[in-house]
Amino acid sequence: MGASLSLPLLEAMIPASTAIAATPAKAVKRLGFVFMPMGADLSRWTPKSGETLDELSPILKSLEPVKNHVTAFSNLELQPAYPGSHATSNSAFLSAARAKLTESNDYYLGTTVDQVAARQMGQETALPSLELAMDMMQTVGQCDNGYACVYQNNLSWSSPTTPLPSEAHPRLVFEKLFGEGGTKAERQAALRKRSSLLDFIKEDMTSLKRELGASDRGRVDTFLESIREVERRIQRSEESVAENPQSDLDRPVGVPASYAEHARLMFDLQLLALQGDVTRVISFQLARETSNRTYPETGVSDPHHPLSHHGNDPAKIKRMSKINAFHVSLFAEFLEKLQSTEEGGHSILDQSLFLYGSGIGNPNVHDHTNLPILLAGGGASGIKGNRHIQYEKATPLANLHLTLLDRAGVKVDQFGDSDGLVTL
Repeated sequence: MGASLSLPLLEAMIPASTAIAATPAKAVKRLGFVFMPMGADLSRWTPKSGETLDELSPILKSLEPVKNHVTAFSNLELQPAYPGSHATSNSAFLSAARAKLTESNDYYLGTTVDQVAARQMGQETALPSLELAMDMMQTVGQCDNGYACVYQNNLSWSSPTTPLPSEAHPRLVFEKLFGEGGTKAERQAALRKRSSLLDFIKEDMTSLKRELGASDRGRVDTFLESIREVERRIQRSEESVAENPQSDLDRPVGVPASYAEHARLMFDLQLLALQGDVTRVISFQLARETSNRTYPETGVSDPHHPLSHHGNDPAKIKRMSKINAFHVSLFAEFLEKLQSTEEGGHSILDQSLFLYGSGIGNPNVHDHTNLPILLAGGGASGIKGNRHIQYEKATPLANLHLTLLDRAGVKVDQFGDSDGLVTL
């Protein structure tokens, strides 16, 4: 068995008679969805300026370098998430469907927007879609007000009865993208035989680069160095596990002890997957609903879930907002990397659409209206950023999902409780 490696788009792959730039109708080829649990402090989330992001709010401040590629939405809602729970916040976020109230295995939801896209967009890639998370606490039974835990564990569903488990372990994600596959034992044996995927294919890459022009050689070198750096970070994380005395029930063994480093690693794996065209559809759960994870990086010692039920205490709300801002800052770093990675005359960010947000607005009351929602990318197809779109009346989040499918070339008449498209 050998190893295979997907390469980024090179000039050598494009016929001389073909224009490098994609046509506007086909420029957006990738869709990503990033889920933030337990809503936000909307007073510190909502942009201060009426129609633009010229004056960013405290929670969104980290988006400053990429705000020209970002749109914020106010007054989007998830009616199918009511009567209101953490479980339905997670389950409805990508499905816009009402979860069946059950504590057993007769659960029923709906096909999520990422999987609707993957059925068409995933036909030409090694992986139709990629499902990622930060937590792997796959509890069973009843988790929230009579709802089975499956609704909180899984963000993506390929059918109303088929949830798709997410992977939180960087090594397993890396091997899924670039490794040889096989069973866990086979993967471990392969790792013992070779210290690096790149070392394994070194001769092949050297031969390939002899046939490429200077521009393509530079692009390949940059891509390979990115892969090698991710490998180094994964290896360092695995080596440090035995030295780390802290236990974290939400963190699988072998991942970085720092949440921020773990998240950055997972975002970098997404960049590599898009850059190598391994997949064009990604979902990422920053944490599960009701997560009691703490974020020492923010200076806040409170667990997230209890803090989200702040009882309108100004001090607790302020501490919660620091967690919200921390999550956004990690997404902002990812967007900067997407923007700085060029492909075919555009950045990967310009040729992608990433939705970021939560299925809860005000977490203190499990409210599913006025959701904190951001959209990034799409510049290659004419989507402008630096905007704040505010609706006079509550508008289904499903309208935005339907629009993202449309912009990606996936044509469906309706999605969830949608009643129209969003003007972007």
